[in-house]
Amino acid sequence: MRWEELSSTQLAAAVAADPALVALVPVGATEQHGPHLPVGTDTVIATAVAEAAAGGDGAPAVVLPAIAYGASQFHGTELAGTVAFSGEDTAARAYQVARACLDSGVRRILFVNGHVGNAAPLWLACDRFRREHPAGRIGVLQWWDLTPEIAARATADAVDWHANAAETSIMLALRPELVHTDRFAEADDPDRTAGLVFRYSVAQVSANGVTGYPSRASKELGLELWRDIVTAARGVVAAARDEQPPLA
Repeated sequence: MRWEELSSTQLAAAVAADPALVALVPVGATEQHGPHLPVGTDTVIATAVAEAAAGGDGAPAVVLPAIAYGASQFHGTELAGTVAFSGEDTAARAYQVARACLDSGVRRILFVNGHVGNAAPLWLACDRFRREHPAGRIGVLQWWDLTPEIAARATADAVDWHANAAETSIMLALRPELVHTDRFAEADDPDRTAGLVFRYSVAQVSANGVTGYPSRASKELGLELWRDIVTAARGVVAAARDEQPPLA
């Protein structure tokens, strides 16, 4: 179910028929992804994860339009394409969307995050939501940490990854026409963050906006990883429908 494709009456009826309905809010980014991936990569993947997660048997969910701008200011302006919010603005906008879901009667909401830089702002949005609306349920689903096995593959070529082999492989599986495979060789750039104490802008740790080795990507690896992501994400949605606080 797509939120924007329903009439107001249809949405109200869906909530009335299924009080455990989960709203999935894709949260991506519009930011440079090196010479080989589109600037909308994080939004493409977040939306695809949400749509796939909503398609599980016995775990219906409604998918909202994606928030396509995120906390990406640390990507700077040296490379074209980044349109960013601050972390504070990202948290505020995410909260507003969750609050609107609650206003429409949907009490279980998951942000489906496609950009690592959104993680802290989304947790801040969750913190505000649970304080102000304790009867609601709010959480964050991130494809790269759904299971230990997925996390290991996401970080295989870079711990502080960006546009790396895993992300590139997923895009080859989902939207191969947007991936510039002829730029892989120049896209490879190592992870320089091991052992660092401080956080730095992308320009201070990456020569080209990439951290990792896109040349190791393949559609086959992407399809295998994608199958595991979908299975795990559907499991999260199924659990979200029934979950209650451990202590009432």
